[in-house]
Amino acid sequence: MRQTAPEGRGPVRYGPPLPDTGLPVLPGLAGLLAAAAGRTTPEPPGGGPVLREAASGYWWRRGLRTHPEDVVAAPGAPALLLALIAAHGGDLLLPRPCPAWWTPQARLLGRPAYHVPTPAECGGVPDPYALLETVRRVRAEGGTPRLLLLSVADDPTATVAPPELVREACEAAVAEGLHVISDETWRDTLHHPHDTVLLSPAEMCPDDVTVVSDLGGALTPAAWPCAVARFPPTDPSRADRWTDRRARVLDVLTALGAVVPGPVAPAAAHALDEPEDVTVRARRAATVHGRLAGAAHRTALAAGLLARPPQAGRHLYADLGPLRAGLAARGVTDSLELESHLTARLGAPAAGGHRFGDELGALRVRFDTGMFLGVTEEERDEALRARDPVELPHVARALEDFGGALEELR
Repeated sequence: MRQTAPEGRGPVRYGPPLPDTGLPVLPGLAGLLAAAAGRTTPEPPGGGPVLREAASGYWWRRGLRTHPEDVVAAPGAPALLLALIAAHGGDLLLPRPCPAWWTPQARLLGRPAYHVPTPAECGGVPDPYALLETVRRVRAEGGTPRLLLLSVADDPTATVAPPELVREACEAAVAEGLHVISDETWRDTLHHPHDTVLLSPAEMCPDDVTVVSDLGGALTPAAWPCAVARFPPTDPSRADRWTDRRARVLDVLTALGAVVPGPVAPAAAHALDEPEDVTVRARRAATVHGRLAGAAHRTALAAGLLARPPQAGRHLYADLGPLRAGLAARGVTDSLELESHLTARLGAPAAGGHRFGDELGALRVRFDTGMFLGVTEEERDEALRARDPVELPHVARALEDFGGALEELR
């Protein structure tokens, strides 16, 4: 029997936003936005030439041959994913857990979506053998699996999938005729970039992978909606309106009126060009949030929780299953109740695992590291400038309160 979620917490009506950096807007980006404030026309569907050229350069610097005609821009990753799913057709395969904003897009289009287990060492990429078995089962039941969504640098688990797993999963998907959509929103938020190898699926299967990146992951404020997609390079002379998926995505974005706001486009293009002020800020934010995530991880383990070591992003995904007895004594028996309890206790969002495709009965939750930065602009600025933010008194108090909230549940 389908259960009704409490008001404001339905799977489509409410979705946890991307964890924020807590940083003020860079003056250079703010200046570009202000200078374009008088612009009354939006970008054309898919983005104008300057924005698409900047996105091409962004991917060239990451080893992916890209030209402006291979790029599409949209006002945020959800609209872009909706258009991609609509353009490809068929059923979706998703890792379990997966980003909270993926499944609603399939639901809105009425597309079946099947979750595939991930291996023990990471999230974001399905276990290759489980993927093959799921494809076989879906086809045996009359389904038509055509898309695999994955995220090498993952939300919610904050892990980075090892290259060998990415290769095996992508090769298995392509062998079964699936197209891969790789969400790389968090690729520029690695906590230890010199010690972590991130391999894009597009590097291995260039003809079968579309890459999506929301600029709010590392480059621009979340309030400035812009996301870009890189399609497999296509010979223009061989493109056909009915087989060219980029053209079909543009059709959907046009029908939705999903265009990048005109004043946002110059700032987004500047961020994608990665001048020094943008890259230094992004690297600093990733380092600070990495230290906070590491401290939160140690605190969680000390309280008896299970969690993979965070490697990217601004979050920590924890399993409170070992504390099930203590939680039950407080009336918490599933992740929806766990979300409500911890959000109220911490005074900060703690999204339950059910939002990410995990089973409702699994006591998993995503914590955002932004809650440790401070409550005032001055405290956040101090934390983001500190050599070691964990040593700051207000950060230490926040981590202590976090640990105390978890210890209460034992």
